[in-house]
Amino acid sequence: MRRFPRLPALLAGLVVGVSAVSSAAEELTFVRLTPAQHQRAIHDVFGPGIRVDGSAEALGVRDRGLLALGARRSTLSAAELERYEALAQQVAAQVTEPARRATLIACRPAADDAPDDVCAARFVARAGRFLFRRPLTGGETDLYVAVARTAADTLDDYYAGLRAALAGMLVAPEFLFRVERSEPDPGDPGRLRLDAWSRASRLSFFLWDSAPDHLLLDAAESGGLLSPEGLDRQVERLLASPRAERGLRAFFSDLLELDRFATLSIDSSLFPRFTKNVEDDAREQTLRTIADHLLNRNRDYRDLFVTRDTFLTPPLAAIYGVPLPRSQELGGAVPWVPYRFPEGGSHVGLLGQVSFLALHSHPGRSSPTLRGQAVQQIFLCRTVPPPPPDVDFSLLQDTYNPDFRTTRDRLAEHRRNPACASCHNLTDPIGLTLEVFDAAGGYRTTENGAPIDAGGALNGRTYAGPAGLAEALRDEPRAASCFIERTFSYGAARPPTDGERAWLADVQAELVERGVKWRDLVRRIARHPDFYTVVPGAS
Repeated sequence: MRRFPRLPALLAGLVVGVSAVSSAAEELTFVRLTPAQHQRAIHDVFGPGIRVDGSAEALGVRDRGLLALGARRSTLSAAELERYEALAQQVAAQVTEPARRATLIACRPAADDAPDDVCAARFVARAGRFLFRRPLTGGETDLYVAVARTAADTLDDYYAGLRAALAGMLVAPEFLFRVERSEPDPGDPGRLRLDAWSRASRLSFFLWDSAPDHLLLDAAESGGLLSPEGLDRQVERLLASPRAERGLRAFFSDLLELDRFATLSIDSSLFPRFTKNVEDDAREQTLRTIADHLLNRNRDYRDLFVTRDTFLTPPLAAIYGVPLPRSQELGGAVPWVPYRFPEGGSHVGLLGQVSFLALHSHPGRSSPTLRGQAVQQIFLCRTVPPPPPDVDFSLLQDTYNPDFRTTRDRLAEHRRNPACASCHNLTDPIGLTLEVFDAAGGYRTTENGAPIDAGGALNGRTYAGPAGLAEALRDEPRAASCFIERTFSYGAARPPTDGERAWLADVQAELVERGVKWRDLVRRIARHPDFYTVVPGAS
């Protein structure tokens, strides 16, 4: 296959174009697409049969607990841009290959070996509307048609020209980022709101974790999305779609830091059952449990801390030490089996799942401090300061010290250092309860032959083990407020203002009475004007 020229000059032109738009608008922000959103947007436009191999690196900036907030400040390095360019050429080649042309390229050129500006303009306008999540400007259309013309002339191939134009769109800032534009709010002079196209993107990425479909873009184009009635119709349509599960999974993957599975390192010599398959299954178990709980059963978010209903595969069942019926292990692909952990056991809720326990451990041993910190930061929105410099961790790492046989003993001694006590007092009373689970999530009752004391406390409430911790978290008001605020921040890609926090507190008061249910929460957020308000300089 003949390759078209590289695209740096084209990119430079596009960046200048975006900058020109920025100078004319009151506020312009860029929210970088995650690798999953990037791949999904391509599949939603051109079909799931298009391969997107070797996707770009995951976003690494987590702000206030969320990658979605970090995406607002994430940029592209030269190396990342090169990877995106290679992906763009790969995708463009597939879209324009002969077998797909009749499906994906509606206009046939006058000749296959020469430019055709009219046909190229039709393709550019149609594809660009979906890729940029808005209609292309006249200047943008002219630019991409010129790229197609030049490449077709050079290579004597009309479809090579389309490949060049499409690859250019796929590496444009308008595709790789959600470019959110503002306009004056006619109902509130002095305030800015997202324009209709940006509103469509924010809503779609919030509820579907992907770009708007043609119906949502049509609603933006007609102006219907700017009316309360039109917005309500689209919110209900998006929530009724099977794609809503993608949005739910994306949010909880971000909230629970499941991206860290990419760098998880549990010592296989100490935990031989913790294989790569178990890692993949552990992540899926958590997401499957959440989707079933919140979408299929429409249950209260807070009950995720105490539910014993989940799904298992045979490798996961081996980690948990529970039997699965032999009949379930037959028949090719590893099945997911609905399972309910028995009452009175320690495996309860999200904190009793392998994903949480393994992600917040050291490679060769559990960590009450890491687990307690995770509970405080992820579920209660509390910040745990980093340890002071030059702290001596040797006692904590000496797991065979005969004078301090359990982690509880070692941490009690460690907290004698006043510099360490303040942080450990936040984390350890929670994390020590989870010491009945090893680094791989397996249940145990002793450490170095000494019995494990799983008692703990949360905000002055004491309990005897993981089930008690789960109940304390479910009943903790801060757990609901943290979840609600994180959901808003995730969708808006910015923290709420003080006024919005007051509104969210009202939302919490309403939902706590009836149940903090996912659809009710995101429906309230997505319908509220504040969700589409632009806060100048927000970060």
